[in-house]
Amino acid sequence: MEEDQSSGLAAETQERKHDNGVNDNPEDPGSNGISSLEQPLLKRSNTLTASHLAMVGAKVSHIESLDYEIIENDLFKHDWRSRSNVEVLQYIFLKWALAFLVGLLTGVIASLINLAIENISGIKMLHMVQLVREKRYWAGFFYFSGFNFGLTFVAAVLCVVFAPTAAGPGIPEIKAYLNGVDTPNMFGAPQLIVKIFGSICAVSSGLDLGKEGPLVHIGACLANLLSQGGSGRFRVRWKWLRYFNNDRDRRDLITCGASSGVCAAFRSPVGGVLFALEEVATWWRSALLWRSFFSTATVVVVLRGFIEVCRNGRCGLFGEGGLIIFDVSDVTVNYTFGDLLLVTLVGVIGGLLGALYNYVLHMVLRLYNLINAKGRMAKLTLALAVCVFTSAGLYVLPFSVPCTPCDPAFGAACPSNGMSGNFKQFNCPAGHYNDLASLLHATNTDATRNIFSTGTSGEFRLDSLLIFFAIYCVLGLITFGIAVPSGLFLPIILMGAAYGRIVALVLENVARIDHGLYAVLGAAALMSGSMRMTVSLCVIFLELTNNLLLLPMTMFVLLIAKTVGDAFNPSIYEIILDLKGLPFLEPKPEPWMKDITVGELAAAKPRAISLQVVERVSTIVHVLRNTGHNGFPVVDRPRPGLSELHGLVLRSHLVAVLKKRWFLPEKRRTEEWEAREQFSSVELADKSAKLDDVDLTPDEMDMWVDLHPLTNTTPYTVVETMSVAKAVVLFRSVALRHMLIMPKYQGPEISPIVGILTRQDLRGHNILGAFPNLANKKKAH
Repeated sequence: MEEDQSSGLAAETQERKHDNGVNDNPEDPGSNGISSLEQPLLKRSNTLTASHLAMVGAKVSHIESLDYEIIENDLFKHDWRSRSNVEVLQYIFLKWALAFLVGLLTGVIASLINLAIENISGIKMLHMVQLVREKRYWAGFFYFSGFNFGLTFVAAVLCVVFAPTAAGPGIPEIKAYLNGVDTPNMFGAPQLIVKIFGSICAVSSGLDLGKEGPLVHIGACLANLLSQGGSGRFRVRWKWLRYFNNDRDRRDLITCGASSGVCAAFRSPVGGVLFALEEVATWWRSALLWRSFFSTATVVVVLRGFIEVCRNGRCGLFGEGGLIIFDVSDVTVNYTFGDLLLVTLVGVIGGLLGALYNYVLHMVLRLYNLINAKGRMAKLTLALAVCVFTSAGLYVLPFSVPCTPCDPAFGAACPSNGMSGNFKQFNCPAGHYNDLASLLHATNTDATRNIFSTGTSGEFRLDSLLIFFAIYCVLGLITFGIAVPSGLFLPIILMGAAYGRIVALVLENVARIDHGLYAVLGAAALMSGSMRMTVSLCVIFLELTNNLLLLPMTMFVLLIAKTVGDAFNPSIYEIILDLKGLPFLEPKPEPWMKDITVGELAAAKPRAISLQVVERVSTIVHVLRNTGHNGFPVVDRPRPGLSELHGLVLRSHLVAVLKKRWFLPEKRRTEEWEAREQFSSVELADKSAKLDDVDLTPDEMDMWVDLHPLTNTTPYTVVETMSVAKAVVLFRSVALRHMLIMPKYQGPEISPIVGILTRQDLRGHNILGAFPNLANKKKAH
């Protein structure tokens, strides 16, 4: 992230006055500052400060912003004008080809992950049940716990040692990336590999987590690696990929990857696109909509192909269930006004429980951050301790409920001794089943299918559902945050489905809707109450359950739950973003931001460091060494006494000039062909070059650099009287990294630039730190 303009520039540089009349000293009366404003609105502190560290995965990292804005300098304009029709077609074809490959690979990897989880979990469950049937209870416990312990150990070691940023779901970091925050080491090959194998081990170990969040991260990793031709030493320098050597096209492809990941998790192509639009993407357009839909359609075709290939047990225990995971289409949905009152109750409870879940999880994550900060052994110990507690609870709790006789209406399906099935016999005699074991001794997908099952209103006892709801609430809270790949979707769905069934059982005398449908509505309500999604969740549940008649009630319950949850706290992902310190810009600015102008905000920072259009090499080196800024305003002086803003030059472009030693012995403006001979668009897109790699002689330090060809002559500028609220909307809407502030009045000896704002400057808590009096206005609002 761009450091504040107090980043250590030497005093003489702060106080000098450029030949073009730009004064860098804020104390000098000739500097403009906020002189065009009659007086400041609010009392302010001396500086606007911000932290540039954040938690990425489970690792503290230095963060930067991304350059989504098109840098319209002379070199870019020439490169764009000189592209032939063939090159333009290559670029368009490559975008669609990469979108197809993202969908194809995401579908293949998701199918293989599902295959591995189903078979590993199936083998574990079958052997454990066999030991229980033989009444070897302690052997069954140690086998079950040891198996889970080993799988968790592998998942945790992979995350702790090889890729700390692969821990967790990855969705908050993807949201931040698409919002304009560069989350380092998040989308590389190590993260992809660890996410795949870590997800398999973590989900198979019985931990209360899902593979949905990791699949979204896997799709984003694939998109990033494909757009860059690989990672590190294994990167392929393919000529066509030069078109994607920028943050904008990489952002679009990662959006396609996130959509594909959701589609692979829920087999929901439309829901995947809407999830990216509603939840993770900040910037959207129609062309991106079509490519995202193309990617998700490819995923569905691949998943369908794997299901057909694996039918009839040809892939072990994988392949059952078809394309619709939780099919409830066999139920006719008829409801009255009284049923709508019960559905309203489900929505209200979902909003309350979702807000409570977010609050408690926030507290747990704060505690886990303190534990994880102690080092690798602390992270590993925490993960294994949660695994032991989970295994003990899952194994022991089914023994606490009585066996239930099989209803003749259930037929041959009751009891079941296999991995799947609603009526698991477990420790019960012939003709009986253990309803709690049917939920706890299954993968999360199978448990959800069981609790969503229709026509089984008497299958689950109230005490069993209460135990299941309680243990999954506890496990969900203590599992998320440990150093393994994890997802929140299915744990929350299971908790919501359980309380939906509980409501149906408690009010069964007045509830006319099938209990399985109440479970679906409860899951939707809790998801909306915690994650605050509506449209995408509605479509995902529609595609999951294959029951269009349930759509009106699903919409109704989602809106109620979101409204109730919003009254208490933000969504779970917003809480995680804030906890990690990722500078995410919300779509709606705070109301009190209308009470302060960008000119006042800029005045709370040290004066902006400007460069001349033709600048000395020594000045450029000094500025780069003593600041961490990514961009510098470039000021021109067309005639004595008058200065004007020429544009903005990026740090990476200045380093490229120094590395190439493109210096002039005299102060002059170069011709267009001179810069084109030295630089290409590929070279200027490279951000890896560092100033430490450049060693200049004293004679070179005394030479000049013409910044005309490298300067973005069309940066986004605003007048100093604009409110911060309006600036935040503009900054986020067009995905800016820098916003230049112009004075309201211009004239001789007045600086053409008041200041420069970045993402950190527009964040609410940073503004409140610089303007303490705003805190009272915030409370009033």
